[in-house]
Amino acid sequence: MPSYTAPTRDTRFIVNELLDLASFGNLPGFEMATPDVTDAVIDEGGKFCAQVLAPINQSGDQQGCTRHEDGSVTTPDGFKEAFDQFREAGWGTIAAPEEFGGQGMPHVLGFVMEEFISSANQAFGMYPGLTNGAISALIAKGSQEQKEMYLPKMISNQWTGTMNLTEPHCGTDLGMIRTKAEPQADGSYAITGTKIFISAGEHDLAENIIHLVLAKTPGAPDSTKGISLFVVPKFLLDEDGNPGERNGVMCGSIEHKMGIHANSTCVLNYDGAKGWMVGEENKGLAAMFIMMNAARLGVGIQGLSQAEVAYQNAVAYALDRRQGRALTGPADPQAQADPIFVHPDVRRMLMDAKAFTEGMRALALWGGLLVDLTHKAQTEEERAEADMILGLMTPVIKGYGTDKGYEVATNMQQVFGGHGYIEEWGMSQFVRDARIAQIYEGTNGIQAMDLCGRKLAQNGGAAIQAFFKLVGEDIAAAKGDEVLGPLAESLEKALNEQQAATMWFMQNAMQNPNHLGAGAHHYMHIMGIVVLGLMWLRMARVAQDKLAGSPEDKAFYEAKIGTARYYMDRFVPDAGALRRKLESGADSMMALGEEAFATAA
Repeated sequence: MPSYTAPTRDTRFIVNELLDLASFGNLPGFEMATPDVTDAVIDEGGKFCAQVLAPINQSGDQQGCTRHEDGSVTTPDGFKEAFDQFREAGWGTIAAPEEFGGQGMPHVLGFVMEEFISSANQAFGMYPGLTNGAISALIAKGSQEQKEMYLPKMISNQWTGTMNLTEPHCGTDLGMIRTKAEPQADGSYAITGTKIFISAGEHDLAENIIHLVLAKTPGAPDSTKGISLFVVPKFLLDEDGNPGERNGVMCGSIEHKMGIHANSTCVLNYDGAKGWMVGEENKGLAAMFIMMNAARLGVGIQGLSQAEVAYQNAVAYALDRRQGRALTGPADPQAQADPIFVHPDVRRMLMDAKAFTEGMRALALWGGLLVDLTHKAQTEEERAEADMILGLMTPVIKGYGTDKGYEVATNMQQVFGGHGYIEEWGMSQFVRDARIAQIYEGTNGIQAMDLCGRKLAQNGGAAIQAFFKLVGEDIAAAKGDEVLGPLAESLEKALNEQQAATMWFMQNAMQNPNHLGAGAHHYMHIMGIVVLGLMWLRMARVAQDKLAGSPEDKAFYEAKIGTARYYMDRFVPDAGALRRKLESGADSMMALGEEAFATAA
C-alpha cells in the first residue's frame, strides 16, 4: 500500500530560511506568521494530511463517488468524516480574511496546506480547493450583501463552492456558452442550461454548495463580451440565511474519468434555477478570471504534489527492491543482489524527481508570497512589481509545473518496473491523478499562449524585463563565489537562451502569428527551467550560509547544494534545445493539408 509523509523539513526551510517570512512582519497578516506559528501550521498540517487523508486516498480511488436516482451524490467511505475533521480543525481558513471568519495569515501557508492535502489525497483536496476559488471571486466582485451571506460559511467549509464554465459544445472558447439568465421581478435571474466537467459539483460533504455560473442575459453580445457571472446556491437560503428550498440545479451524471475518482465531476443541469448576478452585467469573464487564476496556481501545486508522493514511494521501493549488481562492483556483497537504488538509470529518475519537486516547491511558495505582496506590500511600486511577476509566473507554475509533475510521476512508476503497473502498489493512481492537472483550468497549450501571447507584450514588455533583471541580479551576486559561481554561470546560459527566444518572437511573430503559437510551449518550458534555476541558486546560497555556521543537520544543506549542481547539469542544457526548436518556426508544422493526416486504407 502506498504511503505519504509530508515534507515538513523542506517546507520549513523554504518558508523560514529561503523566503524568510518573518522579515515581512510589518505587513498585514504577516505579523501572525512568526516562526513558531508557521512551524506549528506546517507540522500539524502535515500530520493531519498523512494520518487522516492519505489512508483513504487509494480506497477512495477504487470506490469512487456514487450518484443516486434523485440526483444526489455520496462520496467514498471515510470522506465525509475526514471533511468534518478538516472543517473542525480550521485547515481551510488559514489564508482567508478575518472579516469573514478566516485566520488572515499569508497565502504562503495556504499554499503549504494545498500541497500537503493534494499529495495525501488530490481528489479530496479539490472540494475545499474549488471553494477557495469561489471565495476569491466573491471577495473581489461580490456585493457586500453577497459577501456577508455566503463567505463566512464558505470560508468555514460549512458550505463549499464550484466554478461553472464549460458546456458540452465549448471549453476554452467561453464566448460560445448558451446558458441563459432571464431577469425576474424580484431582482434574481432564472438560470437555464447545462454545464459539464464541474468538479465537486454535487456531494454529501457540506450543507450547501454555492455554484458560480457563467451565463448570458437576453440581448447580450454573442461573444465573451456578453458573459455575466451568477451565484446559484444548491439550496436557497431562508430568512435566517440557512439552507431551505432546493434550487433548480441537479446532477445529471458523474463523468467517468481516468483519475481523481473520489471527486464528483458532474454534469449539472440548470432548469430555471434562481441566481443572482455577481458584479456588473456582461463583465462576468473578468470576475471568473479571478477564480481561474487562483485555481491555476492551485493546479500547479497539484503537479508538484503528485510528483512528491510518487517520488517518496519510488525512493522507498528503490532502497528495498534488489535486482542485479552495481556497475562498479557489488554494493552489498553479503546479499544475492544490490538494491536497485545503486543503478545509474534509477538514480537518474530519482534525482530528476528530487530536483524538480524541491525546486517546484520553492517556486510555488514564492508564488504564494507574490500573491500576498500584490495586495499587501508597503508601496504601490512594490505591489505593481509583485503583480507583474506573479502574472508571468502563473502560467509557468500551472503549465510547466504540471507537465513536469506528470513526467516525474510516470518516471517514479517506471522505478517500480512491472509492480508499477499493478494497482495495489498505488503508482498507477498517482499517474492517473497527475494527468488531469495538465488539462483543466486551461490546457497547458492555453497556458503557454497566455504567457507568450499576452504576458510577454503587456505594458511594453515591462514584466519580462523585470524578470530578466531579477534573475540577472541574482546571477551577478553569485559570480565569483567558489561554490555559487559555477551554478550562476549555468543559469546565465539558460537566461541567455530565454532572452534570445524572446527576441526571436519579437522579430518573427508579428509577420506570422503561427510562429508564436508553434513556439509557445517550448518558451514556457525554457522559462520554467530558468525560474527553477533561480530557485536552486537561491536555495544553494542559503545552504552555503548555513553550512558556514556548522548546523546540526549539515547533511540537509549539503544535499541542497548537491541537488542544485545536478539541476544545473541536467535540466539547464535543455533550454538550448528548446530554443532551437522554437526558432524552427511554424512553417513545417503547418505545411501539410488535412488530407495528409488521414490514414489510408
